[in-house]
Amino acid sequence: MHALDSPIAFFDSGVGGLPYLEAARRLLPAERFVYLADRAGFPYGTKAAEEVRARAVGAVRALVAKTGPKAVVIACNTATELAVDAVRDDNPGLIVVGTVPAIKPAAALSRARRIGVVATEAAVAADYLTGLASAWAADCELVRIGDATLVEFVERRLLGSTRDERLRAVAPSVGAMLERGVDAIVLGCTHFLHLSEEFASVAGPDVAIVDSRDGVAARLASRLTEEGLLRTCDGRGAGGSPDRLFLTGPGDPGPVYGGFAERFGLSWAGCLP
Repeated sequence: MHALDSPIAFFDSGVGGLPYLEAARRLLPAERFVYLADRAGFPYGTKAAEEVRARAVGAVRALVAKTGPKAVVIACNTATELAVDAVRDDNPGLIVVGTVPAIKPAAALSRARRIGVVATEAAVAADYLTGLASAWAADCELVRIGDATLVEFVERRLLGSTRDERLRAVAPSVGAMLERGVDAIVLGCTHFLHLSEEFASVAGPDVAIVDSRDGVAARLASRLTEEGLLRTCDGRGAGGSPDRLFLTGPGDPGPVYGGFAERFGLSWAGCLP
């Protein structure tokens, strides 16, 4: 049995899931949140499916044991596509919400019927993405771009970067998709939401930039409501208890994770196995 005042947990390979936590916090201001970045396992997009599943299951298991959440959001497209079923099997009775590329809304916006998806190499190759395209965009050409370099840029270099550096970082993927005539680009890796403004600037006003953060937050709210676990009063109490950041692997958060924690209003809470 999960308590009404238990936190909501977010999990990602790194910092990519933070914009999803931010969207959930806006929609659910009474809730408390915890976030786990699998620093020791980053990146996921270049790993074999079996390794991603093992890391995701193990990391979420540690987070659940530490924080006792009432729901877990796998705020990572690669982990969702490859491991969401395994995480659900490992946590019976717990709400587990995944994050998948926003193919359906992109198809609704595309006039050219050509949609670009930029994600990790593993995510763009996954059968899951093919299934989404078949279900929601069967009449569209899907242009898939795996950009591991951009994932590394966000995780390691985003903080302190200049706008020109960020524009140059997204330019190769955007250029490859524009050459194929896409008019909607799906940010299929959660890390890329940190660069949504830069994607829009490079792609231009005639190309829609689409992500799933609001849809995931809405799905989370719906599942909490269904289970009678949605808070309607402030879960932080008079002391203003902050949301918490955990990392896998030893060591303090350092300037990068510490900087992201400050940017997203998270308190450093320690390391998990």
